[in-house]
Order: sequence, then structure tokens, then C-alpha cells
Amino acid sequence: MVMNFLNKMIITFAMLCLSFQPLLAQKSKDSEDLGKALDYFTSQKYHEALLIFQRLDKAYQLNPRFKAYIGLCYYNEWDYEMAAKYLDNAIPQLDAFAPHERSVYYYTAGESHFNMKQYEKAIPYYEKAATLCYKREKPDAYYRIAMCHMFLEQWKQAYDNYMKAEIDYNPYKAEEIVKTRLEQTKRMAKACWKNYIQNLPKDSVISKND
Repeated sequence: MVMNFLNKMIITFAMLCLSFQPLLAQKSKDSEDLGKALDYFTSQKYHEALLIFQRLDKAYQLNPRFKAYIGLCYYNEWDYEMAAKYLDNAIPQLDAFAPHERSVYYYTAGESHFNMKQYEKAIPYYEKAATLCYKREKPDAYYRIAMCHMFLEQWKQAYDNYMKAEIDYNPYKAEEIVKTRLEQTKRMAKACWKNYIQNLPKDSVISKND
């Protein structure tokens, strides 16, 4: 999901760099370097892009939106700790931007914490991403939320979110990749429900409709 998000963000990234150009107007080398960073980023050469962004960040007190892009670069370099650091700091200052753009930052922050097994921190980011992203992207967010709850052994919450994911995957089930994920979702939901029931007090009576 993150890679799909990032591909859609390339145009936004270009606009961001153009808006930043006036700050570099007096330093042609920095302006050229920013252009190089953009080229690297859009070519998925995140390490090279990050080296330039880090230097510009030190030189110019970059705005929160730009720092969020640095977080995206760190994420694509598998440096989840630094990605989370940049995104955690930038996200609260990005409320003015378009919903889908913000959903990218939220989802990537969630993925960064998820990959560090910080599931409780990841959940709110995925939940926010689900409210901001495109309809087609929602089931991926629900699936991740369910996984977080599952790893935390919060079986009912995991089951509920797997079911949300299943409902939202269904319209796209003709696609092979979605079909596979949908089958996984159903299996995981079934397993979580089983664990939930097994951990209930013996005198409890409950159904899947509860």
C-alpha cells in the first residue's frame, strides 16, 4: 500500500520542491541539488535523495511538510526509527494539507512503528489513514489495524478490523492480488474469533453478531 501511495505522491512532491525554490534563489548550487534530490526521489533512489535532503534540512530549517518527505525517504531506506521520528514530529503540523496526502504520512508512520513492533503506536496512525485515504485503500489500513491488535492478543478488536477489511476488499475480489489478500483476511478473522471465544469466561454466551 505504501508504494502505491508514494507513487501517487510524486506530483505533490514536485509541487513541494517548486514551492521551496524561492528559498534557494540566492544559492544556485542548492537549487540544483534540490532538483537532483527530486530526480533521485522520483527514480526511487532514496539514499541519494536523502543525503541531499539532510544537508538542506541542516542549512534551511525546512518546513514540516518537507520533513515528512524526509521521513518517507527514511522509510524506503528501511530506517524505520528515523522515519518514525520525522513523521511523528511532522504529522501534527500538517492538518492544512489534502486528506490523501496526509493519509500517506499517517500510513507510513504506522508502517514504521509496525515494523519496529510498536503496535500500540502504529494503530492510531492506521486508523487516521483509514479516514483520509481513498476508498480502495481503506481495507489495507483495516488489515494492518487488525494485525496490530492480533499481535497484542486483542482478539475481538482484531476480528472486527479483519471483518472491516473483508467488506472493503470484496468489491475488488476479481483481482488476483486482492483475492489472495481476501483469503488471508478470512483465515485470520476466523483464527482471531476462535481465540476470542476460547478466552471468554466459560459461562459466557456470545455470537459473531455481538
